[in-house]
Amino acid sequence: MAKTQLGARVDEDIADLAKKRAADLGLSVGDYLARLVHDDASGLRARAVEAAGRFLAEHQAIFDEAEDTEQARAAGGARAA
Repeated sequence: MAKTQLGARVDEDIADLAKKRAADLGLSVGDYLARLVHDDASGLRARAVEAAGRFLAEHQAIFDEAEDTEQARAAGGARAA
């Protein structure tokens, strides 16, 4: 497929994030952006967010319990000092 060059102006912090994330994935910035657009247009991103929401809804009590336990440990450790 032929490639077309696009131009976009974004804040410097967004540009830095895009470059770092692309590098983390072993992609060029262009390929990374193409992947993002493809995932968004195909609905993949929306389905992933929905699945994450369902997962959290189903398991929120476990996360809350773990957080409460960690806070109790931290508070107990602070008293002992």
